[in-house]
Amino acid sequence: MSADSGRVLPEVTAESQAFWTGGFDGELRITRCQDCRGWIHPPVGACWRCRSRDVEPEVASGRATVASFTVNHHQWLPAFPAPYVIAVVELDEQPDVRLTTYLTGVEVDEVTVGMSVEVVFEEHDDVALPFFRPVAA
Repeated sequence: MSADSGRVLPEVTAESQAFWTGGFDGELRITRCQDCRGWIHPPVGACWRCRSRDVEPEVASGRATVASFTVNHHQWLPAFPAPYVIAVVELDEQPDVRLTTYLTGVEVDEVTVGMSVEVVFEEHDDVALPFFRPVAA
């Protein structure tokens, strides 16, 4: 847990390091197969489509669409006042690649399935957490 935020931070591994640190450079880095060119998340050492082990992180656009969401009404940790939105977003590059994320910059009653969102990062210790906010009109 980060002392400054109360957030539980992920463990950074060799396979996930680019994903968790890309935000320090303003980049959403998603693993991509170099053979079939499919995007892969969460980051793993082989492509689930073609079984290639030639995978490496690449910069994605950071644009996505809300596929589903839930509104949490219980305050589990002091740093997370309720209500807040946890969403599953589909990357614009490849809709079957989804990330579970926190939505920021939007009221809970304004969130809709199909909403266009973009990545923003919250920096902590050795990770930059990718969150999403609505795309400005």
